[in-house]
Amino acid sequence: MPTRKQRGSDTQNAVALYVAEHGWPHAQSTGAGRMGVDITGMPGLSPEVKARRDFNLPLWLRQAAKHGGGVPFVVHRPDGFGLDKVELWPMTFYLRDGVTILRDAGYGDELPDPLSDRCDDGRPWAAGQ
Repeated sequence: MPTRKQRGSDTQNAVALYVAEHGWPHAQSTGAGRMGVDITGMPGLSPEVKARRDFNLPLWLRQAAKHGGGVPFVVHRPDGFGLDKVELWPMTFYLRDGVTILRDAGYGDELPDPLSDRCDDGRPWAAGQ
């Protein structure tokens, strides 16, 4: 197996093992170079794993999103980060998904009730004075 493919395979396996040990016990690498989601066993998520020198997040996020398996995200192994540093590899989401995940985890201030500035009949309060 050429070095580049081996690095991709090792990277994907390391991510699958890491997530399997951190809450997704059925996570499995599908093998580098295979079409479709890179790691199975993560319901509601669509991971794309990259060990590339070039950097094209928009393309990679589109690849993750087209799998249709859930929230798309990319785990990228930068140069100089060995397999022993898998927990330090960057993980990227679309902003909308990251904000939703953070809010669901309890971060952020309480959002105002969108209906609190309305009159009983639904008109904006200022118009109903």
